[in-house]
Amino acid sequence: MFISCLARQTGKSTLLRSLLPQDSLSIDLADPEERSRLLAHPGEFAGMCRALPARSSPQFVFVDEAQAVPAVFDAVQHLYDQDKTRWRFVLCGSSARKLRRAGANVLPGRSMLHHLHPLITAEQPAAARRAPAADPLAACGKATAVPLDKPFPSWDLVTRLAFGSLPAIVVAEEQERAELLRAFAAVHLEEEIRREALVKDWGAFVRFLQLAAAESGGRVNYAAVSREAGISLPTVKAYYQLLEDMFVGIRIPAFSRSSRKRLLSTPRFMLFDLGVRHAAAGLVPSRDTVRADPGPLLEQWVGLQLWRRLDYCGHGSLSHWRTQDGAEVDFIVEHAGLLTPVEVKWCEHPGAADARHVHAFLEEHRTRAPRGYVVCRCAQPMEIARNVTALPWYSV
Repeated sequence: MFISCLARQTGKSTLLRSLLPQDSLSIDLADPEERSRLLAHPGEFAGMCRALPARSSPQFVFVDEAQAVPAVFDAVQHLYDQDKTRWRFVLCGSSARKLRRAGANVLPGRSMLHHLHPLITAEQPAAARRAPAADPLAACGKATAVPLDKPFPSWDLVTRLAFGSLPAIVVAEEQERAELLRAFAAVHLEEEIRREALVKDWGAFVRFLQLAAAESGGRVNYAAVSREAGISLPTVKAYYQLLEDMFVGIRIPAFSRSSRKRLLSTPRFMLFDLGVRHAAAGLVPSRDTVRADPGPLLEQWVGLQLWRRLDYCGHGSLSHWRTQDGAEVDFIVEHAGLLTPVEVKWCEHPGAADARHVHAFLEEHRTRAPRGYVVCRCAQPMEIARNVTALPWYSV
């Protein structure tokens, strides 16, 4: 069994349908009529599977938004244990909480779990990119070297920061993108979160979501959000966890494996896509929004790219490093036993001053951190300090 999960509109259903055989049994539980029917009569799912003709090769069964009908997981377990060669089940969903709760009994030893993210640079390469000399995640495979027959339309950096990386947005007409993103924030998020049945005061959650989106990329200040949204501190923490469970929020923990005692431990939090972030914050997804304050948005974009690629690798972690005396590195990549500090700067001509905190981290972790990077808008990779390389944004 294969289970795919992430937020709506990342293209997981479209991708799976394009890969599965045409004669696969396909059940879409995002369809209210189909969902209601199987909720009322859960035994019908197993009956539809058994009605498929027996043949020499396994028959594929695809269930979209499987978490909407928990009984599907019990049926899949029963059918698989009954005959391990007759069916191949592909389940797709957008709620980590419900997938964990409903699918816990079928995961161990019976399935493969995969997350599908918004686009990475390998899927939407820059138009005028040049081969970079290095990559912070080279061990995971070069971000610019994945061959694609039909890559997504190339965008410049400001357009990427304005509209994000959801496949449906990337292929949409430019005049439609902002409205589609507003619809995602207002309709899809509301539908999915209401379906979780955990938000009793929708107005309070909307206030929280707007604040969380506006502060996306920064260190989490639960108390400040609680005061501004007018909701209790425990509720704020529960709402942040809900965004993670719905695959629309990412928590970046503070780096803790250091000899320094004066490290800050507050995590950072980012929404999973910049276009959705703008819409959820009540901003217009546009180039003008980016130009008003581009640095933090580039920083989030780089962090999201690193996060997605690490998840596709299947191992490694991402954190941030900040000391109480002001030293800070935006991201620390831990992969294959090595630490790689990555700083992000909105500049075209980086210098040694831009690398000072990266260099401080390298000095403190000499045995595990051989090289660091400054990701910026430079035209070519360049050495700007000892063991510190400046990289163009498209090399991440």
